Amino acid sequence: MDGFAGSLDDSISAASTSDVQDRLSALELRVQQQEDEITVLKAALADVLRRLAISEDHVASVRKSAPSKGQPSLREAISMSCITNGSTGSRKTSHSSSVSVARKETLSSAAKSGTEKKKEKPPGQKEKKEESHSNDQSPQTQASPSPQPSSQTLQTHRQTQESKSSAPAKSIKKSLTAEKPHSAWESSDDSRNKLLRVASTSKLISKVAKNADKHKDVIISQAKMSTREKNSQEGEYIKMFMRGRPITMFIPSDVENYDDIRTELPPEKLKLEWVYGYRGRDCRANVYLLPTGEIVYFIASVVVLFNYEERTQRHYLGHTDCVKCLAVHPDKIRIATGQLAGVDKDGRPLQPHVRVWDSVSLVTLQVIGLGTFERGVGCLDFSKADSGSHLCVIDDSNEHMLTVWDWQRKSKIAEIKTTNEVVLAVEFHPTDANTIITCGKSHIFFWTWSGNSLSRKQGIFGKYEKPKFVQCLAFLGNGDVLTGDSGGIILIWGKTTVESTPGKGPKGIYQISRQIKAHDGSVFTLCQLRSGLLLTGGGKDRKIILWDHDLNPEREIEVPDQYGTIRAVAEGKADQFLVGTSRNFVLRGTFNDGFLVEVQGHTDELWGLASHPFKDLFLTCAQDRQVCMWNSVDHTLEWTRLLDEPGHCADFHPSGAVVAIGTHSGRWFVLDAETRDLVSIHTDGNEQLSVMRYSVDGTLLAVGSHDNFIYLYVVTENGRKYSRYGKCTGHSSYITHLDWSPDNKYVMSNSGDYEILYWDIPSGCKLIRNRSDCKDIDWTTYTCVLGFQVFGVWPEGSDGTDINALVRSHNRKVIAVADDFCKVHLFQYPCSKPKAPSHKYSAHSSHVTNVSFTHSDGHLISTGGKDMSIIQWKLVEKVTLPQNDIVVDIGATKVPISASENAVQSPAPLPQPFNEMNQNESVTGSSPASLESNLEQSVEASEEQSEEQSDGSSLDPAEPGYEEPSNEMSEEHSESTVTEEQQDNSPVS
Repeated sequence: MDGFAGSLDDSISAASTSDVQDRLSALELRVQQQEDEITVLKAALADVLRRLAISEDHVASVRKSAPSKGQPSLREAISMSCITNGSTGSRKTSHSSSVSVARKETLSSAAKSGTEKKKEKPPGQKEKKEESHSNDQSPQTQASPSPQPSSQTLQTHRQTQESKSSAPAKSIKKSLTAEKPHSAWESSDDSRNKLLRVASTSKLISKVAKNADKHKDVIISQAKMSTREKNSQEGEYIKMFMRGRPITMFIPSDVENYDDIRTELPPEKLKLEWVYGYRGRDCRANVYLLPTGEIVYFIASVVVLFNYEERTQRHYLGHTDCVKCLAVHPDKIRIATGQLAGVDKDGRPLQPHVRVWDSVSLVTLQVIGLGTFERGVGCLDFSKADSGSHLCVIDDSNEHMLTVWDWQRKSKIAEIKTTNEVVLAVEFHPTDANTIITCGKSHIFFWTWSGNSLSRKQGIFGKYEKPKFVQCLAFLGNGDVLTGDSGGIILIWGKTTVESTPGKGPKGIYQISRQIKAHDGSVFTLCQLRSGLLLTGGGKDRKIILWDHDLNPEREIEVPDQYGTIRAVAEGKADQFLVGTSRNFVLRGTFNDGFLVEVQGHTDELWGLASHPFKDLFLTCAQDRQVCMWNSVDHTLEWTRLLDEPGHCADFHPSGAVVAIGTHSGRWFVLDAETRDLVSIHTDGNEQLSVMRYSVDGTLLAVGSHDNFIYLYVVTENGRKYSRYGKCTGHSSYITHLDWSPDNKYVMSNSGDYEILYWDIPSGCKLIRNRSDCKDIDWTTYTCVLGFQVFGVWPEGSDGTDINALVRSHNRKVIAVADDFCKVHLFQYPCSKPKAPSHKYSAHSSHVTNVSFTHSDGHLISTGGKDMSIIQWKLVEKVTLPQNDIVVDIGATKVPISASENAVQSPAPLPQPFNEMNQNESVTGSSPASLESNLEQSVEASEEQSEEQSDGSSLDPAEPGYEEPSNEMSEEHSESTVTEEQQDNSPVS
């Protein structure tokens, strides 16, 4: 029977392989045919445009003789880039977005006050409008790649447009849609699977768009409105295309001339002040106490140095992705940290590597392993017998390569494959400089290092039971090796001498000399104390046991269950010890007094964030079902509560008395903000709730759901009583963001398919068909990611999901944006021109899910998704950041910091305030070459950084010269970002 099953599997496999080959051949044939079609369509389109240009020249000359009254009917289209519809297969690279500005002859008579309003963003300013769904999406989408013909044709087209009337505009659109009724531009499920077609299509389009951007040409084309739009909507508008879908945004009346709008970098900048959280869930041996009195640990791409007595943090910001492991040099000053591989926003790899840095100055000393490690760095250790001049590293490749480095010279001395099994730890022997030990799944290997070669001897368990995992290593004073394993056993391995083989000296091998039952469950960590005593941390039993010199247990203490299991144990001051746990706590404790919580955070993906309306508090909720209230001044946790299900969104009632929290099931909870008591529970639909938003006076609550509806509630008794008022129905996709008008009459909402809709609440939550009526509403908050005042935040090539959250400051000066590329951006408000410049900051190592300003605008809070981090940024004025020879006060000594520490920061190392490590803002414009020279110069931020830099992340220290990014001109760095942000690494009070 087994043989039959095996042959059946083989035949199925062969059949499926044959089927795949046939399907591939058919797809290739189709792709070729479609490319031929596209070529024909290009030629036909170019011919149509040429004929139109000729006819419009004629019309223009005729019209010149008869002056037209009123405003010119011309419409300008500014192309951010042309987008293909349906190239969802390559999300980041093949989609671009295009924006067109259209001016209607008939302008709205209701004019708002002057142009100054636009800058100060006073009431009356209008949000962007989205195209009403399907009606003109199809035709518009097909027309979106209008600038396809040759650049010469484009140029002619642009010039002749200046004299176009609305009639020719109509004919243009008709021609375009007639030419491509269901061409490769059209978005469909079928087209998403045809990656080759998409690639050729996007290549075709991006080529034209690239030329246009390169010459800084404004591509002029008339944006056509449907008959229904003409009859119902008046005023100037901007049209942006997202994945081929048109998004229409009407220009507010107070904008007299859209061309006069200028977007600049905001004078405000962000400085990393505090990081909440610790990565213990999937890491080990990553908490240590430094001689400075600081606990060093990591979360996201930040290494945190936390002084628990002074309640200050400093931050090393050199990494470009998740930090995964950490080792402290024997001098207790230098630190090595290893990171995972990542990908920048353009899909280019960020290579895994190790960074060696100074924990006092936070200067990067060396970047090691670029191009050597695969996937990530799993574990590492400094040598001890030779004063830490060497570093051994195990990577996360299938073979778990062991490499030995002279890290000061950045030279790889030896390299060898270890095993295909998981490797959990690597350590140099403390007295035998030529011995390295690795352990992991079902193995322990003793490596002899000689010159550039490594030879392996496997540890033999013999009569002792072989464990599933050898979890950790330590050493006794006599040189014996201790291992802790998954069976709760400590084994002592002693070196014995065996007879020499002819021609060779005697060999030493390690054999088990003693076994000790230490814990129920696994021995997860071993910590040798300065006194020679040993601490062990157990997994399942959550016990920490102190062992005397003869390895007899002396004291023990159990970590309370709510903190999770033990991941790391380190020696603290006096008789204290530090513990990192699987629920992301860092505890400080003694056997007599128990434990104090020093660091804590969420343990699962984090989305919900809300700032208190008048106190220095903010609330977070996550998929771990925890709701946490944080104090942004003391950087402490005020309270936490466990919900019945994962939280996804939250908002405070304007009174500050209660907070509403939406969950993944459609239920939402109202909690008392002081006592955390449950006030009420409600349910709207059975899908995830994505946004909760109270009106400015707290009398109404809008709940946005993934079932495409917005539910409205009347709120009484200071947020304690809710009664259903109505439901907004009309979106064709899930609700993503919404905002209220100051008079509680209108709601603006965005959805997953890029709609911007407006709702008249007093009239029964009706959809407002004439969206130009809402262009002058001054929204109380601005969190919608689509709208006239904010559309400039979208990067070129965006697919519509790249921005997760946006928030306008209360003083209406800046916009903070959370994106999918681990970055936080700061833009000027309003931001109504494509490719607006921004300050860009790196610290997260996962998509940034939310951002919120505190009530005073003094701080910005950002939340990471998979990295589970909460980061608090301080808003500072640009003028307060000095330029050269900055002296950073670190601890008691003043250390001049140089930009070189950040290897990749600026093309040349300039003295910089690199305080806490460089803040991570990066200049998008630096070239790879400059980055490399930079590397050579000092810190070697290395290629990785150059990539990261292009990605906008700033690698290391603060950027000295602080170059402002050029605005829209660089194609690769269209989001112009500034490297500047140096993080002030000095302790923050």
